Amino acid sequence: MKFNLKDMKRRELEKLRGDVDKALDKLAQAEKKLALDAAKKAAKAHGFSLEELTGAKPASAARESAPARAPKAKGDGRAKVAPKFRNPENPEQTWTGRGRAPKWVEAHIAQGGSKEDLAI
Repeated sequence: MKFNLKDMKRRELEKLRGDVDKALDKLAQAEKKLALDAAKKAAKAHGFSLEELTGAKPASAARESAPARAPKAKGDGRAKVAPKFRNPENPEQTWTGRGRAPKWVEAHIAQGGSKEDLAI
């Protein structure tokens, strides 16, 4: 089956792409099933189950014995940033250098110090 892609409109091309993607997904699933069946047959021919050889649990047993998942913590997806500055008077107080400076940094600068004095 040949298509003249140059004469097709955007909507037709997008539909064709969707149809091709669906067909490829369906074909991949069928090929995976064939490969899995062949692997199970080969394992059985040697006196093993595929689960014994791979160390995997059968799908039904995995679902039954799987522990309940705890809900994910709500985060904004940003990574933690290491602190770059430390309060010499209270070492537990640190600052990454991002956002508004803490009061202890502002106080240090107001007294004539610099941020570099506080660098870790």
